[in-house]
Amino acid sequence: MLWIKALHIIFMVTWFAGLFYLPRLFVYHAMSADRATQDQFKVMERKLYFGITTPGGVLTIASGLWLWLGYGIGSQSLWLTGKIALVVVLAGYHLWCGHMVEQFAQDKNRHGHMFYRWFNEFPVLVLIGAVLLVVVKPA
Repeated sequence: MLWIKALHIIFMVTWFAGLFYLPRLFVYHAMSADRATQDQFKVMERKLYFGITTPGGVLTIASGLWLWLGYGIGSQSLWLTGKIALVVVLAGYHLWCGHMVEQFAQDKNRHGHMFYRWFNEFPVLVLIGAVLLVVVKPA
C-alpha cells in the first residue's frame, strides 16, 4: 500500500506540474506576435498536455482509485468526498486546458495574456484544498 501511496503522490506532482506550466505557456503564446514563436509554443503545449500532464492525471486518478477501492483508504469519510469533488473539478480544468491547446493549435485563441495569468492560479487553490483535506482529515 505504501508503494501505491508514493506513486500516487509522484503522479499527482507530475499532473500539477503540467497544470501549473501549461497555462504559463498560454500566457507567453498569447503575447507572441511572430509565427515561428507561435508554432514553437504549439509544439510545447501539445507535448506537455499529451506527454506529461494527461498521463500524470490518469495515473493520479487510477492510483487514487486503487487506494480507495483496493485498500479502503478514506471510505465512509467526508474528507475523501471533498477530495473527490476537487479531483473532479481539477479534471474539468484539465479538459478545459486541452480545449485551449486545440484552440491555440488552430489559431483560434480568444483570450489575452491577462486571462491566462488568472487562469493559471486556479490549480493552486485546488492543490491547497486537496492537501489540507488529506493531511487534516476533517470530520
